[in-house]
Amino acid sequence: ALRRLSLMNRHKQLAASVILAATLAVPGTPALAAEPVVVEATLQAPVKEVWRLFTTGEGMQSWMVARADMDLRLGGLMRTRYLADGPLGDDKTIVNRVLSFEPERMLSIQVHKPPSDFKWKKAVESTWTVIHFQPITPASTRIRVVTMGFDDSAESREMREFFAQGNG
Repeated sequence: ALRRLSLMNRHKQLAASVILAATLAVPGTPALAAEPVVVEATLQAPVKEVWRLFTTGEGMQSWMVARADMDLRLGGLMRTRYLADGPLGDDKTIVNRVLSFEPERMLSIQVHKPPSDFKWKKAVESTWTVIHFQPITPASTRIRVVTMGFDDSAESREMREFFAQGNG
């Protein structure tokens, strides 16, 4: 029971750190639309645990989304749904394709199918995200999330701003 409580506290710390980092991703000056959105955070958890939290359905559901599953292989799908008011796989599900990965070091994904109400469907087609995992100590991990592929179109600039502000 104590180990479970400790893991739950780590998950809460992870969620708070990622949310805080995402909120602070862009300092007061506006960036060029084509610049990537970069979020960095140091988490008080071993890299193995942080990797699990990002690459398994159970892990993602513990801190990021209400519903999730992951087929961690090249070309595999990562499906997430922020709200629990519907099933995974419906039109509100975000489907990402796994582009590449190196276990406990790097994961790259690209949106394969955005949710039906996502307003930047054309712009998201050219973007992808790379998540880097770097062990700092046996008990802490640095993550760096880089979303790239933005262009200077109005739709892409608006979407980039949305992601830079931590998904609104």
